[in-house]
Amino acid sequence: MPTGGGKSLCFQVPALVKEGICIVISPLIALMKDQVQNLRDRGVMADAIYSGMHRKEIDIIFENAIYGNTKLLYLSPERLETELAIARIQKMNVNLIAVDESHCISQWGFDFRPSYLKINELKELCPDVPFLALTATATDKVINDIQTLLEIPKEHLFTKSFERTNLSYIVRHCEGKREKLLDILNKTNGCGIVYARNRKKTKEIAYFLRKNKISADFYHAGLSSEVRSKKQDSWVKNEIRVIVSTNAFGMGIDKPDVRIVVHMDMPDSLEAYFQEAGRAGRDGEKSYAVLLYNESDKMDLERAYEISYPEISEIKRVYSALGSYFQVADGSPAGRSYDFDLIEFKDTYQLDLLKTFNCLKILEKEGWIALSQALYDPSALKILVNKETLYDYQIRNQKMDLLIKTLLRAYHGLFTNYNKINEQNIANHLKTDRANVVKHIEKLANDNLVHYIPQKTKPQLTYLMEKVPVDNLAIDSKRLKFLKVRHRARLDAAIEYATILECRSALLLKYFGQENAPKCGLCDVCLEHHKKEVNHNDFQTFQLKIKRLLNKEELTIGDVVASFNQNQEKQILTAIQVMIDEGILGMEGEKLFLTD
Repeated sequence: MPTGGGKSLCFQVPALVKEGICIVISPLIALMKDQVQNLRDRGVMADAIYSGMHRKEIDIIFENAIYGNTKLLYLSPERLETELAIARIQKMNVNLIAVDESHCISQWGFDFRPSYLKINELKELCPDVPFLALTATATDKVINDIQTLLEIPKEHLFTKSFERTNLSYIVRHCEGKREKLLDILNKTNGCGIVYARNRKKTKEIAYFLRKNKISADFYHAGLSSEVRSKKQDSWVKNEIRVIVSTNAFGMGIDKPDVRIVVHMDMPDSLEAYFQEAGRAGRDGEKSYAVLLYNESDKMDLERAYEISYPEISEIKRVYSALGSYFQVADGSPAGRSYDFDLIEFKDTYQLDLLKTFNCLKILEKEGWIALSQALYDPSALKILVNKETLYDYQIRNQKMDLLIKTLLRAYHGLFTNYNKINEQNIANHLKTDRANVVKHIEKLANDNLVHYIPQKTKPQLTYLMEKVPVDNLAIDSKRLKFLKVRHRARLDAAIEYATILECRSALLLKYFGQENAPKCGLCDVCLEHHKKEVNHNDFQTFQLKIKRLLNKEELTIGDVVASFNQNQEKQILTAIQVMIDEGILGMEGEKLFLTD
């Protein structure tokens, strides 16, 4: 199903109807956290376990999944390889196993992850439990891999068309991209997302838009968690019209009224582009996905491709440096996570930034490590004693009494679960500052009343396998060569999409296996064909009359068509469509209006 098609409902509804718990495998921490929070807001008990969490917190979540009322448990694929997870899953009453982003299981997929190959081993632990695999970006080869590797029968394939009939795909070949972006946004109503390749560009573009009186802000993974959260909330609430971001933004955000998504740079795969562009118009209303492209984009893609596959000797050098950086000895067990500052790391060992980053990505693809972005993970707290012991402590420590009462009122289930807490909210309630609240919670922890896990804001690096001597580091060179060939094919398909003059929607649908897809009639290529169908002089005449009609009052499309001769209906509808897509006309409900 396409982005926004309702994939999560496909496992959430059965999970709630059936007895037991649904296990959801997902590689995206941001998406897991977002879905867990949304479910909890609706009164559904859900939890997530992913890299970087504290052992005690993981223990409690697993216990609640076995003995408590948890209905959905989200796990990162790496977690399935731990002895703890295997032992606990065997004790659960599992009603469904849902594999989200299931294209990750295929080497033909654009985001292949070796850890996904282990998912099928769950069938030995849960032999009678159905498996459900979901993805928004599956070509025919990826679909075949998913069904083969997860042993899903061929007849159990359900495919919703990737066609987005309300989405107009447009490519603009231009050199002055920022000026073109400004022109597009001025002619388009509603909120939007602008994707840029790097963090510096997001800030520069947002500043350029603000200077030109468009409400905009920038977003990327390098910002603090509080700043990212504030920016995201402001955009979701429409306090900011346009968010300019790297691809760190958008995953898991449920905002249906995005009217336009603009890419300032060509992504290196149509899978990534389709997913990001698909964040526009999820409410079914007319929306736009615009790519601004020029020849330098192709050169940038080529350059990035060439440095994405470093020599194995360089990969081993980075792996060895990681051990020294974290002071991790050979033989150290898998599963440990560390705060990771890439810039500090490369400076410490005098490494090239891009080469180092690509070495880390290959180590991740090979299953040795997992990298997480700087993702806000709130503080968590659980009370370790019973109610009587806590009450006795409150009587003996009057200074702590109000804090404890505030915690008990604000967060339910602290005696049985870890709860995510917000120290600033507690401070506001107590009319003090955050540092003072943290200090007193740490005293409760030191007195063994609570277990307190402070928030994490730094990127995490997790060892997924035992730390080995660098000479024993196994890198599958044959698989790397295959992935490089696949990367090249995806890159070529992306460039073809931007340069060939065929219906953009039909090209995308063909890429995802939908042969003989109909022309959309909405993309820039189709609109040019429409213009040719209408005589230029006639079009100018129609346009002038339509403008005159709408200058007097707002009218429906039917009202406008009725103002012309009956035999001109098809030409008038074409003229209206072109005027809408060129930003001359807008629509609110069923009414047309002039944008100028």
